[in-house]
Parts: sequence; structure tokens; C-alpha cells
Amino acid sequence: MCPQCDKECTYWYLNITCSSSKTLCIFDSFGTLIFAVFMGIWVTLFLEFWKRRQAELEYEWDTVEFLEQEEQPRPEYEAKCTHVVVNPINQQEEHVPYTTCGKCLRMAFCTSAVFFWIMLIVASVVGIIVYRLSVFLVFSATLPRQISGKEAIQKYLTPQAATTITASIISFIIIMLLNILYEKVAIMITDFELPRTKTEYENSLTTKMFLFPFVNYYSSCFYIAFFKGKIVVGYPGDPVYWFGDTVMKRCDPGGCLLELTTQLTIIMGGKAIWNNIQENSSTVSPLLLNKKKAQRKIETIKPRWEQDYHLQPIGKLGLFYEYLEMVIQFGFVTLFVASFPLAPLLALVNNLLEIRVDAWKLTTQSRRMVPEKAQHIGAWQPIMQGVAILAVVTNAMIIAFTSDMIPRLVYYWSFSVPPYGTYSSNTMEGYINNTLSVFSISDFKNESRPVPPVWFQNQTTCRYRDFRYPPGQEHQYEHSILYWHVIAAKLAFLIVMEHIVYFVKFIISYIIPDISDETKDKIKREKYLTQKLLHERHLKLVKKQIGGLADKIFKGMDNIGIKKSD
Repeated sequence: MCPQCDKECTYWYLNITCSSSKTLCIFDSFGTLIFAVFMGIWVTLFLEFWKRRQAELEYEWDTVEFLEQEEQPRPEYEAKCTHVVVNPINQQEEHVPYTTCGKCLRMAFCTSAVFFWIMLIVASVVGIIVYRLSVFLVFSATLPRQISGKEAIQKYLTPQAATTITASIISFIIIMLLNILYEKVAIMITDFELPRTKTEYENSLTTKMFLFPFVNYYSSCFYIAFFKGKIVVGYPGDPVYWFGDTVMKRCDPGGCLLELTTQLTIIMGGKAIWNNIQENSSTVSPLLLNKKKAQRKIETIKPRWEQDYHLQPIGKLGLFYEYLEMVIQFGFVTLFVASFPLAPLLALVNNLLEIRVDAWKLTTQSRRMVPEKAQHIGAWQPIMQGVAILAVVTNAMIIAFTSDMIPRLVYYWSFSVPPYGTYSSNTMEGYINNTLSVFSISDFKNESRPVPPVWFQNQTTCRYRDFRYPPGQEHQYEHSILYWHVIAAKLAFLIVMEHIVYFVKFIISYIIPDISDETKDKIKREKYLTQKLLHERHLKLVKKQIGGLADKIFKGMDNIGIKKSD
């Protein structure tokens, strides 16, 4: 195989990818496609049945028309109302904290701050890319040229795995540090924005708090899945460079899908472990404080409500972080399930553990929260719907552009099945050789020519993964017709899969109503009984007024000597 970088890298054997290719077969199969389609449909069913359950809770808790009522302004908002404006509806003067120009300036500042932090994430992703390239070059430069055979394979595999794993761990550490810093910044930005009501404040904070973790957690995964090794990378004689002298690196020998799976495993697993450590530490602290208080006051017996009051407060954003954690996990389970089908299983195990920990913490160690009315889960609902729509695209693109499923199908139908091919005992025989192009060593430029190792002997050509014409032909090193066939097949698969899944999602959304018939009947009956009671009350008032008027008339008649019979 041709070197994967200039000078420092050397030639290598293809069989070093055997172990990673065998591991990749677990996920890169037709079953993964079926599972990805199933998850795309499942997420629609999940959201539709959640809407139905939400409608039932709205009726049971009497919050159906909560948002239609006038919500009171926040005290922080009213405290800064210094400007007088005329309300366009009632034409009366009212106080506001800022003018229209001031509101635009606040929004521009808040948007710029969020954009700055997102760019900071992009910078960290680029830093991880540079780290991968640098470590790869260092490991390749230190690989001895005098060794051969199995020893060379063993010495090459370890650096490759070490680069992938260490880069994923560093990426996870950066993600968690940036996330901790941004949480404080997001609250400061939202306070400066000064929303009028609590609902507006929560929706604004929710959008900011989700947008940053979304880019933070998923940016490296998007890079590996859709950019690494897929944009223009050139070929051994004409590579593409970054930063002047760094070659644009292709995927690892095992493929980008295996690297994406490793990245997701470390980030998702590490996030679950980190959150559990945080929650347990936040639980241990109140437990110790509560025990100290109990020891000091053990001599007195107090009612339960007073005992609860002395527990630790949960904080006004305690429930918010629970929502954020679940929605981020929802993204991991849906967006990249084609590359990591075990994500739902890890989420299930994590949630089973977290349910019990949260239940124990909320009922025994934390002060009971003050209940507040809410019609629904607010901005989280459209966020999950957006993630569900995006999940169809990401999984289709992973199968089309990251896995080898489409190239294998193109080869199968082009070379193994009539009329273009012939049936054989092994219909995929020759596939690996078909995916490797030939490069003449003499075509290396002097500044990028690698030093051949001892075991390379007198070879004149090397191989690399691509679909290009071999040297010596009219269109040498240009993309072959098979390359365009594969690209067309990938685009066709992407379009067909997206339209099929979206069509099924639309049918499911249309068939399953957001409110069940039973809940609709209850709401209609409640409105009917309310109208009936109001009508009967009105009739009683009318009868009472008529009766009082009749008594006055009869009394007046009695005074002037007229009898009722007359």
C-alpha cells in the first residue's frame, strides 16, 4: 500500500487492516440499515405518543388553556422598567425596560456571544484534527524501515489505535470543560437579554443551552462521518495539504465508520459516567449536610414538612439539567445509530440506573420543589422534533458515504450478477482488489518521495483506496467510470431512503392524532357542562329577579287594595 503522508510515512501491508475490518463487519451490514430505518420510524412513534400522553396530562392537571391566560412579568423585568411606551392594543402607557433599539442591541450582543462560543468549538475540533495529523506523522516517522512481516504489522497497529483513542479522549475532555463554562455564560446572556415572562426566559435559555451542547457533542462526530476522507484528498502523487505542509489525512485503515463508532462510544459512555459522578457527588454533599443537621436536632421531634424544609434546595435549574441530559442522549440514540447500534442499549442501562438515583435524591435528600403550572415541555418539544427530522438525513448519509455498503452493492450488481457479471460461489470475490487503485512509484515528486523500507524490495507500484485509472493510460490518475457509478448509487440511495422514511413518518403523524378520542370527549364534555352550568346559573338569576319584581308588584297592589285574584 502507498504511504498515507509524505516522506515520513512509508509503505505498509494491507493485511494490517484485517482485525479492524472484522470488527467493522459487526456494524457495517444490511442489518444496520434495517435498524436505522426502524429507529427513524420509532422516533416518530415516540414523539406522537408523547404528544398524546402530554394532552392527557394537560387535561388532568387543568393546563389546557394555560398559555392563553395572561402570564405575569418576571420581577427582574419589572425592576428595570424605566422607559414609557404606548401599548398599540389598548393605547395606554406602560413601562418597559428598553426601547426597540435597545432590544435589538441586546439581541445582537447575545447572538454574537453564542456565535463566538460555537466558533470556539469549531476551533477545538480543528485542534483535534491537527493533533491526529501530527501524532500520525510522528508515529509514522518513528516506524523502523528495517523490519518486515508480522513485526511491522504489530508496530503499525498500535500507533493507529493509540491515535484514535487518545484523540477521542482529548476531544471528550475539551467537550466537558467547554460545556461547564458555557452553562454559566448562557445564564448570564439570558439574564442580560431580560425576557418578560418566565416562559419566555425558559424558552430562551433552553435554546441557548441546547444549541451549544449540540455543536459541542456532535461536531467531532459530524466531521468524522461526513468530512474526513470524503472531501478532496488527492492521490499519492498529488495530495491535498493543510496549513502549508500537513497532508489531508484519509480515514484510518479500518475505515471512518470504525473511527466514528470509537468516537461515539467514548463520548457517550464518558458523558454517562461523568453525569453519574456529578449526580452522586451532588447527592453525597446534601447527604452529609443533612446528617449533620439531623445529629444536632435529634433531640426534638418535628413534623415532616419542617424536616423537609431543612433539606438542601434543588435549585431553580435542577429540572432543566435533567431535560438537557435526556435530549442530548436522545440525539446520540437517533442521529448516529447507523454507526453505533448499541447506543440505545447504553442509554437504557444508564437511564435505569439514573432513575433510581434521581428518585432517591429527590425524595430523601433534596427539599421538595414548589409546583408550578406549565402547559407542555416548552421548547424541548420542537427541539426533539428537529432532531428526529435530522436523524433520517444523518443515518442515510452515514450508510451512503461513511460505510462500504453502497460500493459493495455496486460491485455485486456490476461484476457478480448477470447480465454484467456471472454467478459464482463467492459473489464478492475480488471486491477488495477492485477498490484499490494503482500508483507508479516513479511518479512521486522528489519533495514527497518516501524512503522505502528494506522489505519493499524492487516494487515499482503501490496501491491506495480510490477508484482511479492506473498509470500509463490516457486518463491516468483521473476518477474512473466506476467512481461515478458509486457516487450516483450513493446519491440515489440517499434520496430514496430519505423519501421513504419521511413518507412513512408523515403517514404515521397523520394517522396518530395528537389528542386521543377519549381525551377529546372529556374536553368536550367539560366544556358542555361548563356552558350548561353557566346557562342554568343565568336562568336562576333571571328567575330570582323576576320573582323579586313580582313580589314588589303584588305588595304594591295590596297597598292600594287590589287583590291577587282580581
